[in-house]
Amino acid sequence: MRGVRKLMEMKKKPLFNPQGDCEIQHRKMVGGNTTNLNDFNNMKYTWVSDWYRQAMNNFWIPEEINLNVDVRDYPGLSQKERRAYDKILSFLVFLDSIQTANLPAVSEYITANEVNLCLSIQAFQEAVHSQSYSYMLDTICEPQKRTEVLYQWRDDEHLLKRNTFIGSLYNDFQQKKDMFTFMKTIVANYVLEGVYFYSGFMFFYNLGRNHKMPGTAQVIRYINRDENTHLWLFRNILMELKKEEPEMFTEDKVKVYREMIKEGCEQEMTWGAYVIGEDIAGLNGEMVRDYIKYLGNLRCFSLGFEGIYQGHDTEPESMRWVGQYSNANLIKTDFFEAKSTAYAKSSALVDDL
Repeated sequence: MRGVRKLMEMKKKPLFNPQGDCEIQHRKMVGGNTTNLNDFNNMKYTWVSDWYRQAMNNFWIPEEINLNVDVRDYPGLSQKERRAYDKILSFLVFLDSIQTANLPAVSEYITANEVNLCLSIQAFQEAVHSQSYSYMLDTICEPQKRTEVLYQWRDDEHLLKRNTFIGSLYNDFQQKKDMFTFMKTIVANYVLEGVYFYSGFMFFYNLGRNHKMPGTAQVIRYINRDENTHLWLFRNILMELKKEEPEMFTEDKVKVYREMIKEGCEQEMTWGAYVIGEDIAGLNGEMVRDYIKYLGNLRCFSLGFEGIYQGHDTEPESMRWVGQYSNANLIKTDFFEAKSTAYAKSSALVDDL
């Protein structure tokens, strides 16, 4: 015998399991005995029904959005604006690419079939997001410039550091299949969806409200709407695990999760200072920092944790426009310039998690 393991290794669920439990009272988020049957009439986690309807109603493809104005606007951006545009796009395309690859690894250990259904939809949406960024680059950039932007995530030390934080947590679960490492992977997803995108999103919205790159801003609204559903999903997974696996929410473990959220916020603020700085009209470092600190507290409160940043419990007055501008269904756009979603399939989710 090799000795007692300090951490019990999780067991990957079987794909074909005729002996699995059919009764919903036996269903668990992890460690259950699932048949993998998608039975829409028997869900233990009834919130999945609303989530599924919202996610399916959000369906879109990037080619719906006309980027002709952006093709004309891009060369006219200031040098600082073009630099920020390129670096943020490189960061976002990598994040959504790694999410597409990581979600199936998470799904292998989720034993609630209805939640796995959600994760499959999310993985598809992340792939659409990656393709959307490529569509933007293909449309507005020369091929050589496109390749340069795509690989800045690896060549820029600031970008690489940001991606290493999340990527290393995902890689840890590839190597260590214990429950606590799994939990940190789930929290990392929550941080990515709930904090990591936002300085980039606010930059693109700021361009839009200054009448620049309207197609780009519209693509980001669609993506932001999807990311809100993903945030909703991982928040609910964590809250269900909090009930089912209370030993994963002891004081010492919650401290680790809060530190992860704080690290995500600190990196987002550092990144904002690097790519946005003080040279972008309508946006500055203080605005970015205040908004990210507010988001960090919001993400903690949503999980029942204490906040991180004192005095940042409410949305900053200077950033109210972010929520208003991100609502895909409230922005009026000319059909031939950028397809409005006002007519579309669903209302936008409000980021109040």
